[in-house]
Amino acid sequence: MIPARTPTPDSASALALWNTTAAADALNTILADILALYLKTKNFHWHMAGPHFRDYHLLLDDQATEIFSVVDDIAERLRKTGNTTLRSIGDIARRQTIRDNDAEFVSAGDMLAELREDNFALVRALREAKVLVDEAKDNATSGLLDGWTDQAERRAWFLFEATRFA
Repeated sequence: MIPARTPTPDSASALALWNTTAAADALNTILADILALYLKTKNFHWHMAGPHFRDYHLLLDDQATEIFSVVDDIAERLRKTGNTTLRSIGDIARRQTIRDNDAEFVSAGDMLAELREDNFALVRALREAKVLVDEAKDNATSGLLDGWTDQAERRAWFLFEATRFA
């Protein structure tokens, strides 16, 4: 029979990866950017106008839903690896690299182009985070990053094609 082990503060979480600080910082920035991108996508969805209103309105709604769907996964992955995650709107504002757009009017073409560039920036950040989590030998986060990158690439591709000849 194997004797029972009493958990110690050092082993409080068997899932904790103590060498993930750089990766956790990158993931928290990505999480802040995803929340900023979600809100910007919904903003543009709500304020869309023009001859392609219906198509763009629905496209942005679909993209916003997809973006928001990864928020909890990222935050929970950070916690599983023994790290902390975002705590407030202020924390998001301090970390986000995707810029807000508070303009009263943005043309449909400019909305799509801005979101395209934001998604391309997110793809770059996800790829950079992949290097960090691979260095930390965090294979579970690495696999998740592959899926999140694929989603961001798809969104960027759709937005690229929608703005290609505009």
